[in-house]
Amino acid sequence: MHKALIVYYSRSGNTKKMAEAIAESIKKENIEVSVQDVKEVSAEQLPAYDAIIMGSPTYYGTMAAELKKLLDDSVVFHGKLEGKIGAAFASSANIGGGNETTILDIINAMLIHGMIVQGDPRGDHYGAVSISAPDERALQQCRRMGSRIAALIKKVSK
Repeated sequence: MHKALIVYYSRSGNTKKMAEAIAESIKKENIEVSVQDVKEVSAEQLPAYDAIIMGSPTYYGTMAAELKKLLDDSVVFHGKLEGKIGAAFASSANIGGGNETTILDIINAMLIHGMIVQGDPRGDHYGAVSISAPDERALQQCRRMGSRIAALIKKVSK
């Protein structure tokens, strides 16, 4: 069975809500999903998954230090995440609060690992975003992201 990990950091609960919405769509495609706070995840766990989706609030235009630490720790697995699916999502307090720069920082690390990252020609191009608490538009983008990731897992892992 295919396995996906959604790892997030969330101080307010907004990013966690996004993670849960993404997971809903992936589960509908009969893919095993683990949704975990970054504090519960170690770099050693990452190679066991077909897809790794990371979510963070935006702090000064980038990801939370807790998520960055996980990515820094993952350097010992350099080359072992190659070909796995990667994706990112973010929340911020303001419309110009840095969601896209946060997502791109996470994606940059995934690309260095050799992971496969799929953009979206409609909606949130780089990954789902939310301004403050996720509204219905943000949750819809999260569910869309989950469905697209599930489809990509099935294509890549035939």
